[in-house]
Amino acid sequence: MAVEEAKEKERPGSSPVCDTAAVIVAAGRFTRMEGIPKQLAIIDGKPVIAHTLSAFEKALSVREIVLVVRPEDREAIASICKQYHFTKVSAITDGGATRQESAAAGIACTSPGIAYFAIHDGARPLVASSLIDGVIQAARRYHAASAAVRVKDTVKIADASGFIQSTPDRRFLWNVQTPQVFESGLYQQALQRANEKGMDFTDDCQLVEQLGHRVYLYEADYKNIKITTPEDLSVAEKLLQERRAEK
Repeated sequence: MAVEEAKEKERPGSSPVCDTAAVIVAAGRFTRMEGIPKQLAIIDGKPVIAHTLSAFEKALSVREIVLVVRPEDREAIASICKQYHFTKVSAITDGGATRQESAAAGIACTSPGIAYFAIHDGARPLVASSLIDGVIQAARRYHAASAAVRVKDTVKIADASGFIQSTPDRRFLWNVQTPQVFESGLYQQALQRANEKGMDFTDDCQLVEQLGHRVYLYEADYKNIKITTPEDLSVAEKLLQERRAEK
């Protein structure tokens, strides 16, 4: 995965082109959430998925939103979309057995003529609309881009017995987030290749990397956390309250 030095920015006074479909993957089984359905959990007075959708609703580059959900959550999430007047939501579809299958199900529901797919974890409710537009703008230049943050801690590579083998240079290490944005034809080509070879990836960047295509890392925000455990709900709640207080 290539890392570029300078982030692509829009020219002053330019307006983002609205030609991107956001595919929000919210079909996870929340195995580490102690039975709490994380997409529907309440933080700062709203369901997690409502916070996520709100950011994409406001993103200027996003034309439409496709939600990929668990069948048992479909009715509740459809009700949330209606309650919060998310007008960009064009389809709600069931997820597959894997992340790759779920993303593909969402892609299949997008409208003809969409130029870019922005694939995002439904459980990242703190994503900012400005970040979404920034990653999409980077994808316009590089055809593939992902939100990411630089690794803060020293990372070790260990052997099978747990002993340190090496220490990679932290300057080149990043934690990848979402959204991950791809030119539509490139993503569909990568998906077809993976299916033909029987490969299944949990990361959409890796799906595109198997074609030999470089993915640009757009420097994001450490607050763009993913809800994975019950403790993350408390962290997200506090961060959202801080964000509201700053306005």
